[in-house]
Amino acid sequence: PAAPLWRRLAAMLYDSRLILALLMLASAAAFLIKGGAIDAHHPLFRLYLLMVVALFFCGFWVAGGQTLGMRSWRLRVQRRDGRLIGWWQALGRFLLAIPALVLGGIGLWWMLVDRERLALHDRLSRTRVVVVPK
Repeated sequence: PAAPLWRRLAAMLYDSRLILALLMLASAAAFLIKGGAIDAHHPLFRLYLLMVVALFFCGFWVAGGQTLGMRSWRLRVQRRDGRLIGWWQALGRFLLAIPALVLGGIGLWWMLVDRERLALHDRLSRTRVVVVPK
């Protein structure tokens, strides 16, 4: 069955804590490499952090369909035919999720009116998030 909104939000909250820790480590690594001279507003530094986040999500989605937060809440992202998504589809899903979440979460609220309960980035990337049976 399609994952309900509350469950997806719970997994996102869990993953956001992991992402925060990962971004702190990535920033510390950049700090060490650059000898302490980091401009947090520099576009390349921001792109670097975005790539770290993209690799986190895409890597987990491609490897097993679940981030750690999704695993805790028994969710999995998959293609519409039930198979795991590939790298290009994962990257597309990630990039589509950014505006869907940043713009007031409109992409997630879309689930409330979608007949298949798909988020906007699910529909556009031809993926779905399902509840994994116990």
